[in-house]
Amino acid sequence: MKNDKQVGNAKKPPALALCILLDLVGMATYAIPVLGEFGDVVWAPLSGLIFYRLFGGWRGAIGGLVSFVEEALPGLDFIPTFTLAWFWQRYDAKRHHAT
Repeated sequence: MKNDKQVGNAKKPPALALCILLDLVGMATYAIPVLGEFGDVVWAPLSGLIFYRLFGGWRGAIGGLVSFVEEALPGLDFIPTFTLAWFWQRYDAKRHHAT
C-alpha cells in the first residue's frame, strides 16, 4: 500500500499557496531596482534548495537547478517556477492515479 504522501516516487506537492508565496518572493527581488540584483544573489541558491526540499527526487533536483538559474539570471524572475512545478506534479499524480 502506498503512503498517502507518496505518488510513485514523487512527494506530495506542497500547498499551492506556499508555491505562490515563494514565487512572489522571487518576483519581489526583481521589483526593487539595484537591490533586486543583490537580493537575487541571496535568493537564487535559497530558491533552488527550497525547491529541492519541497518537491524531492529527481524532479526536485532538476527543478531546484532550474529555479536557481531562473533567479540568478537577470530578467527571468517573472517565471513562477514553484507554481508551475505544483501544477505539473498535480497533473502527473492524477495521470498516474488514473492508471
